[in-house]
Amino acid sequence: MTRYRLLAAGAVRAMLLAGGVVGALLPVGAVAQHSTSMPGMAPGMTMPDAAAKKTVKTVKSRPAKAAPAARTSQSGGAVDHSTMDHSAMGHPAPVAPPTPVAPSAMPDAIPGMDHAQMDHSAMPGMAINHSAMDHGAMDHGAMGHAMIVDPAYRAASDAAVAKMPAGSAMAGMAMGTSAGFYSQGSGTSRLPAAEGPMRGYMTQAGEWMLMAHGYAWGVATDQGGPRGKSEAFVQSMAMLMADRDLGDRWHIQLRAMNSLEPLMGARGYTNLFATGELANDRPLVDRQHPHDLFMELAAKVDYRLGNGNTLFLYGGPVGEPALGPSAFMHRGSARYQPMSPITHHWFDSTHITYGVVTAGYATPKFQLEASAFKGREPDEHRWGIEAPRLDSWSVRGTWTPSPFWAVQVSHGRLKEPEAQHPGEDENRSTASVQYARGGLATTFAYSLKDRVPGEKLSAFLAEVNYELTPRHAVFGRLENVANDELFPDHDDPLHDRKFRVTKAEVGYAYRVPIVGPLGLALGGTVAAYAKPAALEAAYGKTPVSWTLFSKLAVGL
Repeated sequence: MTRYRLLAAGAVRAMLLAGGVVGALLPVGAVAQHSTSMPGMAPGMTMPDAAAKKTVKTVKSRPAKAAPAARTSQSGGAVDHSTMDHSAMGHPAPVAPPTPVAPSAMPDAIPGMDHAQMDHSAMPGMAINHSAMDHGAMDHGAMGHAMIVDPAYRAASDAAVAKMPAGSAMAGMAMGTSAGFYSQGSGTSRLPAAEGPMRGYMTQAGEWMLMAHGYAWGVATDQGGPRGKSEAFVQSMAMLMADRDLGDRWHIQLRAMNSLEPLMGARGYTNLFATGELANDRPLVDRQHPHDLFMELAAKVDYRLGNGNTLFLYGGPVGEPALGPSAFMHRGSARYQPMSPITHHWFDSTHITYGVVTAGYATPKFQLEASAFKGREPDEHRWGIEAPRLDSWSVRGTWTPSPFWAVQVSHGRLKEPEAQHPGEDENRSTASVQYARGGLATTFAYSLKDRVPGEKLSAFLAEVNYELTPRHAVFGRLENVANDELFPDHDDPLHDRKFRVTKAEVGYAYRVPIVGPLGLALGGTVAAYAKPAALEAAYGKTPVSWTLFSKLAVGL
């Protein structure tokens, strides 16, 4: 009973700390503006996801000069009302219905008028009904933001927005140069467009479109079996992005991502069958390491070739190379999973890399890229930035044939990635298929780690998250991995032996919108495992784990 009383007390502390962390990391003071209007927009301008407001306009005419031929004598001829000064009579002038004018006729109809130079925000009552506007013909890049212009892709994105908690994302918004043909994942990876727009708070500052996203995640867990522990902890992440065009051809995106997880200590949190990295110079086993304070400090520059095709260069002191699918905390299929995958070091352990340069060619449906980066995983000193080094390489091809699919294959050569395997390089190959539609997001992935010299270790992953309604979501994860790091003690007879382990986890989340994009998810998971009989002495016959969580997020 003492174990559970301590867990309950720790859970309360974790939930309270979650609120404190999100306050420290995220600019939520202004999130309420998200549901009304964007700074820099004309008063009365509605965003694409807002209902158009009906306004009653009173137009005061200017005094008109009457044409002599149109005037009549007071003896009683016909009066031409179009030439009369109604404002001088004390009542408003009649306004004729507007006549549609073809664009080609505009210069002749209004000589010398340059609408691009007009300050519409200075015209009181000038409201714009976006539902009646042809967004496909508009240059949103000149406005500082990009919209999804393809109708099929916009419909797929809107279907996802309909299942999100209210305010989680701005409908129709496309980040960077994607034009909505895919959703942006971690690093330079792609997600299906049908996962919906990137969730978070968006605003405009001059020429820059700014986006903030993040969370503080209080978790209480009981990991089953003799090796399992009961703990409460807080995960956290805050991400800021800034986009703008630099002329007609160039586009730049700046990114910063940080975490306060180093506060939980070098040993991170309990996670049965998870391995990878060191703490206090000892390998972490059945534990997940914390993330570093600096998770990303990078920039991406795109050069538009035309027809939606671009050349791009991405890099920085902290970033993610072109290897594997999008990192788990950025995948829609893992949105409410409170624990890191036990296959993390097979698929996305390079998502925090000190020193990355990636160059690529992108079209709306295909992307080919190559990276140079530092192969060694981050050390246990989580508060600083390690010296960048480019000693490893990778290549990746991604295919996004429709709004619903994203397929990637990648391969990399990593220079001594793991400190507990000195002198061993790694050839890593991955393939993944992601599918999304109407609130459903899935990931299916395979990875092979080939140590040189050493073992070949494979892993499989299947994830699903289904947002049933804006309030309710169910999710699950199935993993199968061959791991030879479960017994790091050289004197243990099972040391360096390879064991194939399976973990199956299911969960539920109840989402509560708070204000704007800020929301709270409350839920829990249950996990069971399959393993060889040789592991029963260490792990028990049928270990079962459970978690409870409270996720406070900007972009729930």
